[in-house]
Amino acid sequence: MKQSQTYQKDIESIRQLMERSVKFLSLSGLSGILAGVYALAGAAIAYFIVHYPNSPFEYRYQSVHDGSIIIKLLTIGMGVLVLSLITGYKLAAAKAKKLGVKMWDATSKRLLINLGIPLITGGLFILILLANSHYGVAAPACLVFYGLALINGSQNLFDEVRYLGYSEIALGLISALLPGFGLIFWAFGFGILHLIYGAVMFKNYDR
Repeated sequence: MKQSQTYQKDIESIRQLMERSVKFLSLSGLSGILAGVYALAGAAIAYFIVHYPNSPFEYRYQSVHDGSIIIKLLTIGMGVLVLSLITGYKLAAAKAKKLGVKMWDATSKRLLINLGIPLITGGLFILILLANSHYGVAAPACLVFYGLALINGSQNLFDEVRYLGYSEIALGLISALLPGFGLIFWAFGFGILHLIYGAVMFKNYDR
């Protein structure tokens, strides 16, 4: 009986070592929650720039053609991204210290590459869309490429990240069919879904 328990402990130890060698365990669920809060705050600001005083749920038949508004929306999006990245880095560093693991290693480098390629490609593609006045599909493209990045990086992250990626892609495709509701889908994808994902991650891995 003792020998069997010893084998089980050894197997569990091996499993944990293998997981640590391929998984970025420092990812914090709280960073997902805060990213969702930042996105919802950004969407609220964008609403007052684009929609106010009309309802955000009112279909927009016209696209946003004012260059100054496009710049403001890009600034909001970049602000949300930068705040999310800074928050994610600080919380990941704190969690890595708590777990006694290195934050920057071969696994985190692979993760950065796997996430970076779809994100950079998507960012350039969206800028090309905007430069050619294809404003209606910019928000759907954000969701789709973000989802692709999450799926591509999920091999080095927790399984929940893969499901978040699937959800983002599905939402982006639906948004592409209804471009007039881009802000609503953007807020739901980067705001609400992040809140849900972050809460699940926090419950499962942070406590």
